[in-house]
Amino acid sequence: MYLPAAFRQDDLTELRAQIQANPFALLASTGSGGMQASHLPLLLEPEEGEFGTLYGHFARANPHWRELHVAEALAVFSGPDAYVSPNWYPSKAEHGKVVPTWNYIAVHARGPVELIEEPERLLQIVSRLSDRHEAARPQPWAVSDAPRDYLDGMLRAIVGFALPIRRLEGKWKLSQNRSAADQAGVRDGLAASPHPREQALAAHMTQEG
Repeated sequence: MYLPAAFRQDDLTELRAQIQANPFALLASTGSGGMQASHLPLLLEPEEGEFGTLYGHFARANPHWRELHVAEALAVFSGPDAYVSPNWYPSKAEHGKVVPTWNYIAVHARGPVELIEEPERLLQIVSRLSDRHEAARPQPWAVSDAPRDYLDGMLRAIVGFALPIRRLEGKWKLSQNRSAADQAGVRDGLAASPHPREQALAAHMTQEG
């Protein structure tokens, strides 16, 4: 990832928080057939290793998992993003030398992949994934709610994996390369948007400021 110093995020707590808040990742790797990518919900276990370990699973019919042992994989987590209009820059009125850009938050996690096919370990992965996303619901569904023979059939149709993170990068592109006045203009413009993702990005700019 192209990572200018102004946009670099090294705070491990912030990086983990972004992964937890945006768990639907793009998992990419290269094999004999070239580049492959899958869109998967991933679970971060932060206490495992220096940066943590990611867990997820593929449909067994997805050929991507068969070559994951060849090299490391890259998991990309995308946070809020938004178009930035030059009209939000006070400097536009001063000299007009402004152009549009795009602000965003992204986290890249790299590491080797361990495939998991043992039924009990697979059951743990899908249970923890479900528990994570059901926790805030009034009546959380649990994997154990489904009949075990049905679950056994579902588990045979997937392949799990663990990705211990060996390299973790974050990019918080929040107009840090602009003047304080221009940053405030962008923050105010995003905050006034009706779109939740743009409001969320404005909130991050407020936190960074």
